[in-house]
Amino acid sequence: MITEDQWMMNILRAAKSLNLPDWWICAGFVRSKIWDTLHSFNERTPIPDIDVIYFDPANINELQEKKLEEKLKTLMPNIPWSVKNEARMHIKSNMPPYVSSVDAISKFPETATALGVKLDEKDNVIVIAPCGINDVVNLVVKPTPYFTKTKERVEIYENRISKKNWKAVWKHLKVYHIDISY
Repeated sequence: MITEDQWMMNILRAAKSLNLPDWWICAGFVRSKIWDTLHSFNERTPIPDIDVIYFDPANINELQEKKLEEKLKTLMPNIPWSVKNEARMHIKSNMPPYVSSVDAISKFPETATALGVKLDEKDNVIVIAPCGINDVVNLVVKPTPYFTKTKERVEIYENRISKKNWKAVWKHLKVYHIDISY
């Protein structure tokens, strides 16, 4: 699906051009493409941002992320780029440090969002799905294992599900909720 989508391939090539360590484009960029396809949409569902992540513990200055976003905007100015160094994001998320971008993706709130794609040296699409792809391709929204472990994380998941309201766009989704009364 992605290799046949020129828009997505152009975005992946732009991100690849930054030569970032352990980089991925993740979350809605991948999830929305799958859900749009499974819902037989003729037009792409708008996504609020293109999440480019990387892992560089040597430079966790947020200003570096902004500079990278600017570089991407010069390549593709109409794309809502969001660049984040996952070596820094645990601080913002009040979590233990991540050991890699894939570790960070595994701790995204929903399994259907815990996905990433990038290009290898020959522009082949590489997919990472630390929680598997069954949920996203079966239109299931449920928390990653990490987001079931504490009441606070369950509340974050439930608030996101409510705020995102994905079922309003993708009618066939099955959204799972977790009892937070424990």
